[in-house]
Amino acid sequence: MKESKLELDALVIFKADLGAFTRYYEFMSQIVDYDSPDLERLSLYARHLAPLLREKAPDDDPLDLGSVELSHYRLSRIKQQDLMMVKEGGRTGLDAPTDLGSGKPRNREEEWLSQIIARLNDLFMTDGLTDQDLINYARTIRDKVSENESVMNQIANNSAEQALLGDFSGALDDAVMGSGEAHQSQMMQYLNSKELQAGFQRVVFDMLRAGRA
Repeated sequence: MKESKLELDALVIFKADLGAFTRYYEFMSQIVDYDSPDLERLSLYARHLAPLLREKAPDDDPLDLGSVELSHYRLSRIKQQDLMMVKEGGRTGLDAPTDLGSGKPRNREEEWLSQIIARLNDLFMTDGLTDQDLINYARTIRDKVSENESVMNQIANNSAEQALLGDFSGALDDAVMGSGEAHQSQMMQYLNSKELQAGFQRVVFDMLRAGRA
């Protein structure tokens, strides 16, 4: 089972690398004349191969029952029984429920969060990273991608397999790059300004004390 998961992970990484190469080459070839027929052929092959790589096998063709016609049927009585609402010699009425309100709701948010953290731990080298580091990074990238209206429309109106073949992969790459640049810019501003440091410290302090955001 573990070996199968490793093979699947390797295929997922290959698919991601294939898409990254295609996008990178298409962009750079508009700027740089590589003068390489082999690279051009590889780019065309990768572009047409990527949509065919699926994590799940397509469903088998459904059985066509359009020509099937019901010509005969039979109804037969199997068993007949009187339902006694009151036992002989017993009292009438219904027993009141005794366990009403005793159930405990499952915390779906915590369960979902645990699953996400487990998946992130499988993906990243976690030396020096806490679970909170992993989930915060995923949330940051999620929020950046959510700003892309085209991608969000594709996610809302297509199956997961179809949406993943659309603009999502490119938008995620852009979000990762953009997030890194934004964090780098904020870090440099913070380190170079005592006034900014004091103000930002107060913002974070107030957020911690309020337990929000």
